[in-house]
Amino acid sequence: MNSYMSLKDHVYNYIADQIADGTLLPEKKIDEKKICSELNISRTPVREALIQLSSEGILLNVPRKGFVVPSLGEKKAAELYAVIGALDGLAASLSCPYITEKHLKNMEFYTSAMDVAIGSNNYEMYHMQQMLFHSTYIDECGNEILVETLDKLKMKFLKKSHIEDDSSKESEIRDILYRTNEEHKEIIRLFRENNAEELSSYINKTHWASDLAHLETIV
Repeated sequence: MNSYMSLKDHVYNYIADQIADGTLLPEKKIDEKKICSELNISRTPVREALIQLSSEGILLNVPRKGFVVPSLGEKKAAELYAVIGALDGLAASLSCPYITEKHLKNMEFYTSAMDVAIGSNNYEMYHMQQMLFHSTYIDECGNEILVETLDKLKMKFLKKSHIEDDSSKESEIRDILYRTNEEHKEIIRLFRENNAEELSSYINKTHWASDLAHLETIV
């Protein structure tokens, strides 16, 4: 871990990781005492981290209940898609000159892994590989504020480590994810062409199309 990070920052990352991997569920009160026990620390840095997460809109501070992970409605999902699409597209265009064949091979590996995950209904694996896919080029954009902003915005999408046992939805979910993964492959093609303008537009208007944001409430 970064030795220059404060204890509050370590706690912030710990809680953020639990939100991202689905350990902390929406609408459930966050157990501050449990976090203190798990990290063997006092309540103060935990409280400071929760307050920061709340100020950034990642958590809600609900009167008489405490801090909770907010559920994601379709309106908010659409608003997030619009912003993330623009910023993700910008990051891709900025990273174009720095993407090497090794980066592209890694991205191809992640798309193959996503196909395997979809076929086996392993949604946790799918989300992990999708995160690695996008971070491959976002991390090369050369703009730390842009990277940090995208990380915080995407944290608002709850990563479901499990999906309700609803066989009527399984086929729909698989189709959605397969289509999304085909978009990942198109992104790789545009990177190979070094077409920054078209790449940015495709990520913004197609991959993060706001009219598809409702899918975040089921996938």
